[in-house]
Amino acid sequence: MTEEVQRARRLPRAVRERQILDAAVQVFSRYGYHTASMDEISEVAGVSKPMIYTYLGSKEDLFAKCIRREATRLLEAIQDGVKPELPPDMQLWHGLRSFYRFVADFRESWTVLHRQALTVGGEFAAEITAMRTRAIELVAALVVNAGARKGLAEQAEFSGEGLSAALVGAAESLADWALDHPDVSDGVLASWLMNLVWLGFNDLVEGDVWKPTA
Repeated sequence: MTEEVQRARRLPRAVRERQILDAAVQVFSRYGYHTASMDEISEVAGVSKPMIYTYLGSKEDLFAKCIRREATRLLEAIQDGVKPELPPDMQLWHGLRSFYRFVADFRESWTVLHRQALTVGGEFAAEITAMRTRAIELVAALVVNAGARKGLAEQAEFSGEGLSAALVGAAESLADWALDHPDVSDGVLASWLMNLVWLGFNDLVEGDVWKPTA
């Protein structure tokens, strides 16, 4: 029995899979899906290629599992940051702070999710679309809740989803910018975005809607 097999048997499968996924995220973020090699992932993870194939499948399977895991971690971080006992605007601010904190703490995860997966396209991009849809639904629920408190739930429901999609897109763009400006804190980033979009949301639920002049 080889030393590697002995080590593998000593480690629970879940621990070994996490070790491989951590290495894969690091390599995929650095080289991209097409350029990244299973040899490199094997070296970073400290396990053989056959073990990777046995535990997590092919390179395509491994990339898909990386996307799903990181997307789940990101959404859980955002949801955990939202404090339901607070008003909708503060819930959103805390959620945005958690989002930007995740991007700062897990740069490689964000790179795989927002850059590599979208570049590859296909089913990988579909995973990101699903993640974005869940984020939009979360924001839209806060907008509708804010509108309901003002007695304008119908108005908020009509445009809430579209405006929430715009907010999510803006949040992602600002996250990319923040990667090159690590000196800006998550709280400041969240406040910038709130000043950009929530004031408009608030006007919406108050019934004060901008219209083009004749």
